[in-house]
Amino acid sequence: MNDIPLRVIPLGGLGEIGKNMMVIEYGDEAVVIDSGVLFPEENMPGVDFVIPDISYLVENADKITAILITHGHEDHIGALPYVLDRIDVPIYSSRLTHGLITVKLREHGRLADARLNVVQPYEPFTIGKLGVEFFRVCHSIPDAMGIAVRTPLGIVIHTGDFKVDHTPEDGKGTDFSALARMAEEGVLLLCSDSTYAEVEGYTLSERVVGETLDREIAQAPGRVMVATFASLISRVQQVIDAAVRYDRKVTVVGRSMVNNVKMARNLGYLRVPDDTLVSMNEARKLPHAQVVIIATGAQGEPTSALVRIANGEHQDVEIEEGDTVIVSASPIPGNETLVARTIDNLLRQGAKVLYSRVAMVHVHGHASREELKMMLSLVKPRFFVPVHGEYRHLVAHAELAVSVGVPPENAFVLEDGEVLALWEDYGEVIDEVPAGHVYVDGHRRWDDTSKVLDERRKLASDGVVTLTVTLDKETGDFLSHPLVKTSGFLDVNGSDGILEEASEIVLDALDELNGSERRNGKIEPKIKRALSKYLYDETRMRPTIIVQTELV
Repeated sequence: MNDIPLRVIPLGGLGEIGKNMMVIEYGDEAVVIDSGVLFPEENMPGVDFVIPDISYLVENADKITAILITHGHEDHIGALPYVLDRIDVPIYSSRLTHGLITVKLREHGRLADARLNVVQPYEPFTIGKLGVEFFRVCHSIPDAMGIAVRTPLGIVIHTGDFKVDHTPEDGKGTDFSALARMAEEGVLLLCSDSTYAEVEGYTLSERVVGETLDREIAQAPGRVMVATFASLISRVQQVIDAAVRYDRKVTVVGRSMVNNVKMARNLGYLRVPDDTLVSMNEARKLPHAQVVIIATGAQGEPTSALVRIANGEHQDVEIEEGDTVIVSASPIPGNETLVARTIDNLLRQGAKVLYSRVAMVHVHGHASREELKMMLSLVKPRFFVPVHGEYRHLVAHAELAVSVGVPPENAFVLEDGEVLALWEDYGEVIDEVPAGHVYVDGHRRWDDTSKVLDERRKLASDGVVTLTVTLDKETGDFLSHPLVKTSGFLDVNGSDGILEEASEIVLDALDELNGSERRNGKIEPKIKRALSKYLYDETRMRPTIIVQTELV
C-alpha cells in the first residue's frame, strides 16, 4: 500500500458560486486548478470583487508546480493577477483561455513576467511526478476543458464547468469518449460541477438562445443592445450572426468587451465579416434599425456600459423610444438587486427589455441532474467530491453520486480550506488551512480579520456622527460649543433637538476632565462613551462616532 496520500484542498468555490480554486497535492508537489473571483454581494459595500486567500500557496510556494485553468470565465481566471503578485508559477490553459488571460494580465501590468503556456486537448504532458491531460467539455464559452491529473494513486478528473449540449454553437461537445478511455484506466477521484445539481432533467442547448436573438433582432424597430459577459464569446458570435443576417452593423462598448472581441477575432474564435464591426461614431450616423450594440453590464456592475446607459450617464449612448435591450445572462447569486434596478431604469426610459425571466435569452452553461448522473455513471470514480456550488448544491450532488453507486463513505462534501486525504481505498478529512475571503477595492486588499467591511456595514446601517471640539492648547478650556454633525444618521430638520442635546452631553462629559487631561488626548474615549449611550437611548441606533479635537 502506498503510504503517501493524495491531498485535495479547495481554497475557493465550495459553498459559494465563484472564487474557484482547487489544490491537488501529492508528496512535495502540487498543481492548482483555476484561480477565480467571486462577485460582491449586497453586504459587501465598496468591494469590487473577492479573491481566494492564497496564504497556503504562498507558504508552500516551493511545492506549487503549475496553475491549470479550465476556461476563461472570471470566476476561474479573475484572481490570476493577484496570485501572480505572490507566487511565480507557470499557467497552462487552452488557446482561447490563454487569450483571455493575456488580456487580463495586460490590463493589470502583469503580462511581462507571466509564464503562460497553451495546451492542446488530448496531448498529455508531465509536471514533476504528475501527468496532466486536458479534454474538451461543453460550457457557455469555447475551448472549455476538463482536466485529468495522473497521480501515483490514480487519475483525478476535474470536470470544470460543463454541460451536455448535442448542438453546441462551436460544434464541440463534452467528450465522453475521452472520459470513457480514462474510466477504463480507473478513476481515483471525480471533482464535478455542482452549480445546477438541484435542477431536474437536462440543460437546454445554446442554440435555443441563438434562435431567440435571431428573432428579436429581425423584428426590432430600432437599435438592439445586447448585454452579456465579456468572456461569453459564443454569445457574441450569435449576436454578430443575427446582425449580419439582417443587415445591421455591430458596435462594441465596454473596455473588457472591446478587448476580448479583438482578441477572439484575431485568434479565429469570432467570425466577423470585415464591414460588420463599426465604431460608435459610425454607428451614431446610421439609422437605428441598422445598429446592434454589444455591451458589458449583464450583472448590473455599477461601472459597466449597460448600467451607465440605464442611468443616463454614458457619454455615447442614450436610450430612446424603439430601443430593444436584451440582458443575455442570469443574475449571479447576490447580484439580483443590481440587475433588477438596471432593468427598471431601462424600462423607465422607454426601452423594451428582454431578460431571462421573460424570454429565452440565456441558458446556463451547467449540467442539470440527468447530465450529472451521466458523468458519474460513465467515469465510475472510487471517490467523489462535488465542486463549484453553494453548500446545498454540493449536498444534492453527493446524494446523486450515492444514487448511482458511489459508496456513501466515499462521497465527500467539503468546504473551502478542508484537507481531504485519499489513499487507494480510504479517505478522510485530516486538516484545515486558511481559505477565507480576500476583498479587493481598487488597489487595496484585506481579509476576514480586517474591520474595514464591518465598519462600512455599520456606516451603511446607522450612519456617522462627527463631533468637533475646539480647545485652548495652553489651558484646555473650551473655545466654542462642541459642533455635532451627522451623515446617514438623522435628518437634521427632524432630529427633535437630539443633536443639540448631544452637544450638551459632550460638555458635561468634558467638564469631568481637567485641562491637562483635555490637552493630552483623554477626551475621546470619555466623549464616545457618553455620546454613544445617549444616542442609543434616544434612537436605538449606534452610529459611528468620530471625534475631532482642535487645539488653538
